Amino acid sequence: MAGCTQTDMTHLARAIELAARGTGAVRPNPVVGAVVARDGEVIGEGWHERYGGAHAEVNAIEACGLAELGDATLYVSQEPCCHEGKTPPCTDAILQAGIRRVVVASDDPSEKASGRGLGILRDEGVEVVVLADGELALSARLLNQAFRKHARVGRPWVLFKSAMTLDGKVATRSGDSQWISGEASRDLAHRWRASVDAVVVGIGTALADDPQLTARPSGLPADAESQPRRVVFDSLARLPPSSQLAAAAAEVPLIVIVSRAAPRAEIDALEAAGAQVFVATGENEPARVRSGLDQLGALGVASVLLEGGPHLAGAFLDAGEIDELRLFLAPLLLGGSAARDPLEGEGVERISEALHALTFGCESVGEDLLISARLHEW
Repeated sequence: MAGCTQTDMTHLARAIELAARGTGAVRPNPVVGAVVARDGEVIGEGWHERYGGAHAEVNAIEACGLAELGDATLYVSQEPCCHEGKTPPCTDAILQAGIRRVVVASDDPSEKASGRGLGILRDEGVEVVVLADGELALSARLLNQAFRKHARVGRPWVLFKSAMTLDGKVATRSGDSQWISGEASRDLAHRWRASVDAVVVGIGTALADDPQLTARPSGLPADAESQPRRVVFDSLARLPPSSQLAAAAAEVPLIVIVSRAAPRAEIDALEAAGAQVFVATGENEPARVRSGLDQLGALGVASVLLEGGPHLAGAFLDAGEIDELRLFLAPLLLGGSAARDPLEGEGVERISEALHALTFGCESVGEDLLISARLHEW
């Protein structure tokens, strides 16, 4: 684009690469990376390393070890903040360093930012270049999909995970589903749990499996403070207070999302066990899914891992609230017309109405094949 050279693109790519190092360590903040260069040569790098710590721009500026950077350019993966939070505004640090040119890969859609920082810099005479589109801009946005969706619509970004057989089934006709995927796939799924704010299941899964829904990846700590919230969509509040989910509610937060038809006595029993109970409104299941996600978003939940089962996953799809899906394809065959499919909502009537994936890929995980697709971009 105009005003952006190939050298600029190279340094922006490095800033995006640095930003990824903060993944999982800075939530609910976005991951951000920054590079300071003079005459095409890098003189400082940094990224947002931990929540509450210095932001990427400040770390990169400090890494230069220089008092005056008037002839340098700052490259940053997301527009600099201009508000006071746990740290001072990055725009202040940029102006104090004397930097006169800033190149940005992506916008910050949050209400407290959204172009304000760039406006402050321009008002102070700083040349600001922002990528409008292209591969680098997309790469920068993709690093922060949960942050961006939550900032734009107030609901969490949803990753749907499931495991299915070669004939596309997730359970036998009797409902047995353990284990379709292999050990390597299950460990990877635990790592995904550790990377999100909440893990979501339906009451069918909760009753059939009595799961813990905690993140227990091999080689990583599983302390209660680092665990995602556990969420159950349970229209009639049927989750037993004696379940593993309710029994651990004092240590790991449990949220049960019910409908207005849920009996008061069952709601009281769940709350007495330590669960938070939200009432989702709406005339059908997709509407109640959106209502439940709105309430999770209001709590600050920006990302969820949806683990099914098929009925709830279908309602999420019908609601338009699956942003990415990851399906483990196992080398098994079940057969049988009554065996369960991964998504059992209303769906569409015509192929022309089908939701088309924006990206599509696959890779081997142990003896399974992992199929990934991105459905929305925020």
